[in-house]
Amino acid sequence: MPRPTHSHVLQLDIQGTPQAWISLEQAAVQLALGSVAWTQGDRPLAVLRGGINVASGCQSRIEVPPIVALLGRPRINLFDVVPAFGRAKLFRRDRHTCAYCGEVFADADLTCEHIVPLSRGGAWSWMNLVAACRACNARKAARTPDEARMPLLFAPYVPSRFEDFLLQGRAIRADVHDWLRARLPKGSRLH
Repeated sequence: MPRPTHSHVLQLDIQGTPQAWISLEQAAVQLALGSVAWTQGDRPLAVLRGGINVASGCQSRIEVPPIVALLGRPRINLFDVVPAFGRAKLFRRDRHTCAYCGEVFADADLTCEHIVPLSRGGAWSWMNLVAACRACNARKAARTPDEARMPLLFAPYVPSRFEDFLLQGRAIRADVHDWLRARLPKGSRLH
């Protein structure tokens, strides 16, 4: 049987908060153990087949949905966890738009621009970084936007848990994408 194009399942806690992307096999184990509270998805992500049951003569079969919510309480409150920073995620958060000139660029033509420069104690963090084209980044140099007279066209922000799962850039099915998108914060740039 050919491997499906979308090979990861979105794991949620029982309340519907994204926890992780897990493999088809990990999801199948949770289903077999009875650890799944509820599932979502238009159709199964995959159908996994196992051995033949000696008593019934039937082959075991598990339909793996694209979204599974596990029973039990999560170990940590993921809303307290800041999503891991990544260059590609920053560019997706800012919609590949330079925060200074407003033009849209390809990844190769963008830089991670420090609002407060590193040389002046600026942090490498979601709240101090924006996407900027190379020309604007060079023009601003080691100054603040005010000093450079280059006001930000949009403010940086820390992505929500739901935004982070979309920003990771995985190839996900449309129904999973729609499920995550429906739960984005009201003012999200990813709408």
